Amino acid sequence: MSDTGFGGAENVARTIRQLEQAGLAGCHIEDQEFPKRCGHLAGKEVVDVDEMVGKIKAAVRARRDQDFLIIARTDARAVEDFDRTVKRARSYVEAGADGIFPEALQTNEEFKAFAREIKAPLLANMTEFGKSPLLSFQELSDFGYRIVIFPMSAFRVSMKASDEFLRDLKKRGTQSGWLDKMQTRKELYELLDYDPTAESWHAR
Repeated sequence: MSDTGFGGAENVARTIRQLEQAGLAGCHIEDQEFPKRCGHLAGKEVVDVDEMVGKIKAAVRARRDQDFLIIARTDARAVEDFDRTVKRARSYVEAGADGIFPEALQTNEEFKAFAREIKAPLLANMTEFGKSPLLSFQELSDFGYRIVIFPMSAFRVSMKASDEFLRDLKKRGTQSGWLDKMQTRKELYELLDYDPTAESWHAR
């Protein structure tokens, strides 16, 4: 779960309590102005450091489960510069954030330098076609990052395959040439640990 907290400090506190009640294990709180934009697009704005610090403190106070992870995300690299991004991150750690998510760092060296400067668990976003280089999990681990997300990778692969499939289906009028690229019914049921004999519609 990632967003700006849906308002000021009181809204952030309410959000944290509701996320905990829903069973989530943690969330990101971003320092973008609302409404937020994709972290790899131009035109973003960030809130004042003091406002973001207030949100983090409110989130920390509001949580009931100390294992609920509060990660502060900063989008300042694209708006300010690398050094000010580091300063923001330090303030967020001091405010009580459990980890830091520096969005859209632009070079390998920036990822490495950020890890040297910030002594807290770090998250790296390896989204494709953005500002950041695509580093391997091992490279990031060696730098000091402890969480790596690939938020759109599987979706982009599936959408590309779906596009190719639909074009071929329109051309040939049958999906029969794609069967070996499909997940079978048996594989799906095994994945879901689903017993098809328990439902009358299992053959559909």
